[in-house]
Amino acid sequence: MNKVISLAKVEGKLAIRSIDGILFGIGMPLGVLLLTTMIAGSKQAGDASYTFLDSSFSSLLVVGICATAFMGIPLTICDYRDKKILKHFFVTPASPGHLIATQVLVAMITAVTSATVVALVSVVFLGYRMQGNWGLLIASYFLVMIAMYSLGLLIASLCKNIKIANLVCSLVYFPMLFLSGAVIPFELFPSGLQKVANVLPLTQGVQLLKSVSLNQPVGNPQFVLVLLVVITIVGFGLAAKLFRWE
Repeated sequence: MNKVISLAKVEGKLAIRSIDGILFGIGMPLGVLLLTTMIAGSKQAGDASYTFLDSSFSSLLVVGICATAFMGIPLTICDYRDKKILKHFFVTPASPGHLIATQVLVAMITAVTSATVVALVSVVFLGYRMQGNWGLLIASYFLVMIAMYSLGLLIASLCKNIKIANLVCSLVYFPMLFLSGAVIPFELFPSGLQKVANVLPLTQGVQLLKSVSLNQPVGNPQFVLVLLVVITIVGFGLAAKLFRWE
């Protein structure tokens, strides 16, 4: 545990110096929340019984997860592999587990900070009142988080270098961000696009958080729970097995 904490302190300082994580992980969801509220916050979200603010609150919680899972973790690990930093770690007491745990811990802090800012602004300044249970929402949030992080680590383990990782992460990140309902209300999508977007695991995660926050089923919450657990087990298992130092 001490090794993970020591590594996390160093990685945390490096993360703070990178403006990308703060801008896309924390600044963007807050900006989208304020913009959505000003334009259509109190309006009914399509044919749903809730408003766009109700929909955006739970959706924007996952933006920080998406940014850290599909851009932060895999790109950092692949960059370290390209620069032979991982090869240097190989001759130290640090194991793949230590490195993976460190990257996940730093990413979690960024994502939780993003979600906390969205929640505080929504409740304190925008008058948001959640109909569901906060404890259940937090538990669901962390389930979505570890499931997406397992996919990010799997990408990091499969990509041989930073060029391939950049391409793969872009192909995964942008569809997840814009089609899952994280920043663009899912209710605005045409029915055909909604069917396509439902294939994305982050879409299922967003629907789970909506189900909890709205205290009503959105999609199939039971199926989503099983799906996310399976993704977590398979993703972390394959990532650990396929991890390469160089």
